[in-house]
Order: sequence, then structure tokens, then C-alpha cells
Amino acid sequence: MKTKRILGLDYGSKTVGVAVSDGLGLTAQGVETIFRKQEDKLRQTCARIEALIAEYGAEQIVLGYPKNMNDTIGERARKTEEFRDMLERRTHLPVVLWDERLTTVEAEQVLMESGVRREERKKYIDKIAATIILQDFLDCEAAKTQFEESDLRSKE
Repeated sequence: MKTKRILGLDYGSKTVGVAVSDGLGLTAQGVETIFRKQEDKLRQTCARIEALIAEYGAEQIVLGYPKNMNDTIGERARKTEEFRDMLERRTHLPVVLWDERLTTVEAEQVLMESGVRREERKKYIDKIAATIILQDFLDCEAAKTQFEESDLRSKE
């Protein structure tokens, strides 16, 4: 049973962390961090994302959505919505916004526990955060599917 592969993105002001799901949609693996010099210079970033979509055969994108802790939408979330709109226009793929609150903190914790030195963490943090975002999405989708299947069996 092959499912679609999904690209997970952690969009930041000068970086985009990238992860991809396995062919079964069970696990997320970090791919890379795309760096850019200026926040609004996205042409090369989008071109790299399009190349990764082609390389992995991704059929969907999950984009981390940085809501405030009080569930409001701030400037960073608005910029993420604009980026989503651009990705949908350029790639013609569905882009799901996924709540990413505390994923950077979680990624930092993973790197600290792995013994990565503080100076080196910046290189990896966005890729790890993208992996966490995508894995959270995959786990939620699996739980929904499991619930729907058990609900169907109980109705038989």
C-alpha cells in the first residue's frame, strides 16, 4: 500500500527547514535547511522546494504555522499564510497549515540531548523543526484514520 509522500516545511525569516515523509506516510525524515540572505528574496527558495517536490514525488505540503501561544495570529503567521499562497500557486499542490507552537523548543531540546554544540545547532534546528511538524501531522492523520476505521467496524 503506497501513499503519497508529503513535504514538511518550517518557514522562517531567512531559512526553510525541509522534511519528507516515507512512502507509507508513517515517518518524517529531515532533508535540509534552505538558507537565504534576505527575507523577501524567495525565488531561489521556491525553486529549491520545487526541485525537492520533484525529487521525492511529493503530492502535498505541510507548512508550520506559528500561531501565538494565546492562539492569535501575529506577523510571522501572516507571512506564513502569504508563503502558503505563493507555494500553492507555484506548485499546484495542497498546502496544509499545521500548528507549530513549541516545535523550535522541542528541536533545540533534541539537539542538546544529542550533544550538538550550541554554535552548530543553528545549522540543524530548522530541519529538525520541519521533521517534528511533519511527524506531528502524520501521527494525527494516522490517529484519525484509525478512529474512522474503528468507528466503521463498530457500526457493522
